Amino acid sequence: MASPTPRLATASRQAEIVSAALRLAQERSPALITTTDIAQSVGVTQGALFKHFENKEAIWLAAMEWVRENLMHEIQTAAAASPEPLQALRKVFDAHVGFVSHHPGVPRLIFHELQQPADSPLKESVRGLMKSYRQLLLNLIKQAIQAGQCDPDLDAPAAATMFVGIMQGLVMQSMLSGHVSTLRSEAPRVFDLYLRSLRTPV
Repeated sequence: MASPTPRLATASRQAEIVSAALRLAQERSPALITTTDIAQSVGVTQGALFKHFENKEAIWLAAMEWVRENLMHEIQTAAAASPEPLQALRKVFDAHVGFVSHHPGVPRLIFHELQQPADSPLKESVRGLMKSYRQLLLNLIKQAIQAGQCDPDLDAPAAATMFVGIMQGLVMQSMLSGHVSTLRSEAPRVFDLYLRSLRTPV
């Protein structure tokens, strides 16, 4: 059996390193995670780690790019699964809850980076994710308004902001409680309240 090409071997090792970093972020702040911690988690030396990433910042940037690609793929797939806008919005919400439940280190990484005062490539990646996410939400909300499912006077940008705020609040509560199950148990009831605020008054 042929051995993997150097490029494939590098990509595979980089993916392992990114996965290890996000796994470690489940339990502590990214600021407290060292390259030694990450190397030990992967089972390589620190020197071997630096063959794949220049420094810790490069690892976190790669991790954020992984999040951006995979989260957007999941919510776009969820949105496309329903032709009915509000149902698609619920599927996006459920997909995001599922993603965070499976990768609880992700919100810790995002919240940590957004707290930093200086701009950085990592913060720019977070902004790119939020911009793409917000645009998807806006499109669905506008479609719901056009379909008569929402109040015709609904402020779509504000509704998109509320969606993101609800998700962030639920995630923060689950982080404070230390139980991801809190997110899954609270999410459906909270989203039902959100939908009631969007619908056309009877």
